This record gives sequence, structure tokens and C-alpha cells, in this order.
Amino acid sequence: MPCGGGAGQRVRGRRLTQGFARGIDRVHGVRVGGFRESRQPLSLPPSTDSLAIVARKLAETLVFAAIGGLTLGLLGMPAGFLSGSILMVAVASLAGRPMLIPLLPMRILLVLIGISLGAVVTPATLHGMAAYPLSIAVLLAAMICISVSGAAYLRMVHGWDKITAYLAAAPGGLSQVMGLAAELDADIRAIAIVQTVRVAIIAIGLPAGLSLFGLVSRGARSVGGPFNPAQLDELAILIAASTVAALIAYRIRFPGGLLFGAMLTSAALHGSGTIHVVMPWWVTNMVMMAFGAVTGSRFAGTPLRMLAHFIGAAFGSFAVAVAVTAVFAAGLVGILGLPIGEVMIAYAPGAVDAMMLLALALNLDPVYVGAHHLVRIFFVSLAMPLLAHRAAPARKAVDVPVPPRKRPPFED
Repeated sequence: MPCGGGAGQRVRGRRLTQGFARGIDRVHGVRVGGFRESRQPLSLPPSTDSLAIVARKLAETLVFAAIGGLTLGLLGMPAGFLSGSILMVAVASLAGRPMLIPLLPMRILLVLIGISLGAVVTPATLHGMAAYPLSIAVLLAAMICISVSGAAYLRMVHGWDKITAYLAAAPGGLSQVMGLAAELDADIRAIAIVQTVRVAIIAIGLPAGLSLFGLVSRGARSVGGPFNPAQLDELAILIAASTVAALIAYRIRFPGGLLFGAMLTSAALHGSGTIHVVMPWWVTNMVMMAFGAVTGSRFAGTPLRMLAHFIGAAFGSFAVAVAVTAVFAAGLVGILGLPIGEVMIAYAPGAVDAMMLLALALNLDPVYVGAHHLVRIFFVSLAMPLLAHRAAPARKAVDVPVPPRKRPPFED
């Protein structure tokens, strides 16, 4: 029997999981406890009242996102439209406001992000792929070290049990992490807070840190281009082709299919010179602010006392991950001479969609960054279940109970 609350703790854990994992699960179509898409029955549409409530929550969320994004974006903060939106929506969520981005808008956002990313690809961009094999090999070593060192920190400093510490330190894959946490009876609340805080800190703090040390250009960057009515037919072709490819990638369950399917199609069309039009700048900036709300809304339903209790573990494990990433990135930069800002974004253990948006906002190579995050997704998805089950206590005979694990303590 698990210690520290038993069934009551599991019920509270499931409630917290719903609040934290809502954004990431709906974006990637992954349900807690598995890899299959969690769809609502199409034959049972929501009532008018529920639609009105969802619309009201969505409108309020977008207002907060616009306030935060426009404030930092117009002030010239690096990736300000994205990080400002995340920060404002997260604060509103913690203050008790019902922040929500529904499933369909999130899917549309992912396709638009992919189109915008692919539009900056040129033939010159593809020449740098010769350096990818060594860089990706170093990335895999860095991910292993981040997992091991982060779990060791949580166990030694905060006294967490082995499986909870490992899942909290895993560099990505929030939906899969939450599913494994429920399956292996780990502390869902602690894992959710550490993982979510890490994603938010990286998306907000990494651009500011890179700018502070002069590793990326300061000031707001014009993302996208002007809207030219004469190119409307070309823009329609770009959106249609990218959307079809995104849906195909999504249906075959390619990791990040909506984003990467649209990105690869847009990159092929732009890199070959077939298409020259880019997404209007105002569309791209709105997409950044709307998607920032997805990350910020993960804090919905989180009691401040619970956040305060686990915030030390969240910041500590984040610091360990950043330190490990910096060591590997510095070594790689010394060998290959790659831009350190580009390597840091490619190696950052944050949400892949947010990291891709940062690459776009900071004028970094989206092909390089995307290739590394795609490898990270595959690596974490394949390795994490195996290692998590090895880390979990072995199941013994029915008449020999498994000793309870020490959980991160918290009393409601």
C-alpha cells in the first residue's frame, strides 16, 4: 500500500493531472496511460450552454495572452510575444481564473506554427545538416545525463522515491510521464509541478538569458512578412498543402505530426523555390501569443500552497538540467563552431512546440532545432517506459506486500 494518503491521494492526483496535462494532452492527442488519441464522441456534441462556457473561457484566456504578449513583445523582449503570454496566463491560472485553449484551436495553431517555421528554410539552411550526426549523438548523451543527474538531485536533496524522481527529471514527454506515473503509482502531483514549471521557465527565461549574454540579438524580431493580396493564391496553396501533410503525419501517429508535417512541407516548398510567400507577421505573432496561453494554462487548478511546496524541487531540478545542457552545448560549440544560442534551444528539455517557436522568434535555424527535438521525442518515448519500469519496485508474490515508497510529502 502506498503511504501518505492512499486512495485520497490518488483522487487528488488525478484531479491535478487533469489540470496540468490538459494542454499537452490535447495538443498531441495522447491520453494519460497510453499513446492513442483521446477523442470526444463526434455523435454527442456539447450543449449550447457548455459551448458558451468554453467560448467565454477561451475569450478570457486570449485576452490575458494578448495583454502579456503585446506588453513584452512591444517592449522588445526576446520572444516577448510568446514568453509574455505564458507568464500572464500562468499568473491568471494560479489566481484561479479558468484559462482554457480547446482542442481544435490548438491543432490549428500547431499547423500554423509549422508553416511559419518552414517558411524560413532556404537551400543554405540545409547545408548545415552535415554537422547533425555528431550534434545529435551529443544530444542523446546530454539527455541521459539530465535524467540521471536530475533524478539523483531530487532523491538526495528532497528525499523523493526513485520512480517519482526519475519521471520528474525526464527531459520531455509530459503526457507519457503522467501516464507512467499513474501506472506505477508515483506521486503525480510532484511530477506534474516539476515538469510544468521547467517548461515555463525555459520558455520564459531562456530567451532572456541568451539575450543578456549577447548570444541572440536584442529587440523584437519581425517574424513573418507583410501581407500582399497578390500572393493570396500562393498562400492558399501553402496552407492547403501543409495542412494535408500535417493531417497525414498526425493520422499515422508521427510524433508531433501536426507541427512537423506542416513544417516539412512548408520547408520543401520554400527550400525548392516553389513557394515564396510567408505567413503575415501579424498572424505569426498572434499564433505565438495564443500558443503561449497553452503552456500558461497548464497551471489551471493548481493550489498556491502546493506550488509553493514543490517549487524548490522544480527550480533545483531545472538548474541541474540547465547546467548539464550548458556543459554539453559548450563542448559541442567548441568542436563544431555552431552558434551557442542555437545549440541551447536545440538541447533545451522543454516542450517541443514552444522550443520551435523560440527558434522562430530568435531567428535561429528551425531545421537544426527541429531535427534535435524530433530525435529527443523519439528517444524519450522509447527509453522512458523501459527505464521507468526498471526503476519501479519489482512486483512480488501476492502474499508479500511491496514496501511503501517515500513520497514527496504534502498535506492539503
